[in-house]
Amino acid sequence: MSDRLAGTVALVTGASSGIGAATAIALAAQGATVALAARRGERLSALAAQIAADGGRALECETDLTREGEPAALVAHVVAELGRLDTLVNNAGLMLLGPADEAPLEEWERMVTLNVAAVLRCAHAALPHLLAAAEDSPRGVSDMVNVSSTAGRQVKPGSGVYNLTKHGLGAFSESLRMEVSRRHLRVSLIEPGATDTELRDHLRPAIRERQRERFASMEALTAGDVAESILHIVTRPRHVMINEILIRPTDQND
Repeated sequence: MSDRLAGTVALVTGASSGIGAATAIALAAQGATVALAARRGERLSALAAQIAADGGRALECETDLTREGEPAALVAHVVAELGRLDTLVNNAGLMLLGPADEAPLEEWERMVTLNVAAVLRCAHAALPHLLAAAEDSPRGVSDMVNVSSTAGRQVKPGSGVYNLTKHGLGAFSESLRMEVSRRHLRVSLIEPGATDTELRDHLRPAIRERQRERFASMEALTAGDVAESILHIVTRPRHVMINEILIRPTDQND
């Protein structure tokens, strides 16, 4: 373990798998106490045990961020248990693709609720604590990292609502950055391309198969690749802010 983040508390949403789990491990390895937020409690317990075995400290927070009051309750619980909040990684998200005229409205609503509303609620609840941490911590800085996608930069048929949520996340992140950066709360956006996670598992079977065929010959990013980029963001010196990272597999040309 290293101590670059010693004394800090990080909250990672969507921590039960993929980018969220890898990020929690990376932050804990640098000395942060990590609050793990997700719906799947058994996954969180296993991850917390892994972090503890490696000498780190984790707080399990089983929660459903799609419920209106849960994000605020989550942040309040983390601060009550751990005393502060220095880093928020808004990672929880959902990707549901397919032609608009075939899409169940429920899929669109689920994406808007988790990818937009839950992120806004987490950010709103965390802001006072992140600003306080920037003022009173030895590091003199705090971080909010919002996990977007290459879908936040481009639009494709069949992904309009997913594009909407990720473009919106980019706009929100940049506006918030302008508001709070002089108070040393850094707001960063990370946009991964094709990554080997469970994100595609939620697609309808025919669409999932088309996605697998599309990326079959590509060496995708790992969750750890993205986590390394997030760790790079939050371990910069106080005077350095990484506004945005676009990270794609070498083989991906769109």
